[in-house]
Amino acid sequence: MNPLRRFLLLALVACVSGAAAQAADEPPKPDTKPRNYPKDPEAEAARPEKWPSELKVSGNRLVNTDGNEVWLQGLAIPGLEIRPEGHGAVHSTIVGIDEWKANVIRLAVKDEYWFGRSKSQTDGGAAYRALVDSAVNAAANRGAYIVLDNHRYRAVRDEHLVFWTEVALKYKNHPAVLFEIINEPHGISWDLWRDGGFVSEKKKGVDESAFLSDAEKKQNQGFESPGMQRAVNLIRTTGARNIIIAAGLGWSFNLSGITKGYELNDPSGNGIMYSWHVYNWHKGWEENVLATAAKHPIFVGEVGADVNKMDFLPSEIQENPYTWVPDILGFIQKHRLNWTGWSFHAWATPVLISDWNYTPTPAWGVPAKAALSGEQFELKKMR
Repeated sequence: MNPLRRFLLLALVACVSGAAAQAADEPPKPDTKPRNYPKDPEAEAARPEKWPSELKVSGNRLVNTDGNEVWLQGLAIPGLEIRPEGHGAVHSTIVGIDEWKANVIRLAVKDEYWFGRSKSQTDGGAAYRALVDSAVNAAANRGAYIVLDNHRYRAVRDEHLVFWTEVALKYKNHPAVLFEIINEPHGISWDLWRDGGFVSEKKKGVDESAFLSDAEKKQNQGFESPGMQRAVNLIRTTGARNIIIAAGLGWSFNLSGITKGYELNDPSGNGIMYSWHVYNWHKGWEENVLATAAKHPIFVGEVGADVNKMDFLPSEIQENPYTWVPDILGFIQKHRLNWTGWSFHAWATPVLISDWNYTPTPAWGVPAKAALSGEQFELKKMR
């Protein structure tokens, strides 16, 4: 299992039971899965004549430069947030668009690798940035869009702003590229989410002796978050109009605060889309997303279910995918929510594919692939 998903699932247990969650920002465990994922092709050159039209927010929808609505439906590809080499993300991008008919790819990336700060990187991140760029070209050259998801947790950090400054300058006004500031915020207030503030973290083994200054003690106890609004402002100061995606609280399941005074301000860009993540143990679809969906475009950046139940969650709260998947796809289609299925990967659960031949899994991959090809699903039961 993707180690980052492990931390997500642990925290979701806490969300359900009220217990304290394990921190999600711990370093991932080593990648111990067999490395039989496909080899990425040689980098393809950018072909701007093939790129899609620029998007902007219009009410609660996305429209292109001709004013026509664009409904983003696609696949979420992990790997580049786990190891700098990724797991064949460029190849998966091509297969996802050409064979699964996705018109958007959500690419999980990591600011640390972008700057070459992993011990395995000796080139300052040059190869990693080239790999991300290849994925961008692979999507854009096929007329599709790509979301760059900084796959981090808890709250925006100052180092994320450094990352987004560079990414915004590189992909400024690229018509195919959307910016997702942070993957899954959690454990903070809506005030802190938007405006920033001190994020307290409990750490084991912290030396609080008299030899530490007050500043050092505070640093050991947490960090100052600049907040989502400052991240938006900074991206816009680069001149980048690209649509920005902001994830809600509760590991991106809770968007209720957006309609209660916490929406982000974006006077100079193409607008904000709000991200919602939903899995087969979540309840409260209506109260957590529909009020916001009535006013703003929604990006269901992660959605999925697996027949193999998660060991980190109570078994009884994990619904059978064969009953849950048709309803969530019907819900997404009924409200025309933009979405990317998690995950277009053979072991980062819940999986859409059972192997690296991209064979769709029966319970999740088959219906998701059908939905991407236009099959309609009926919503029979809300959760």
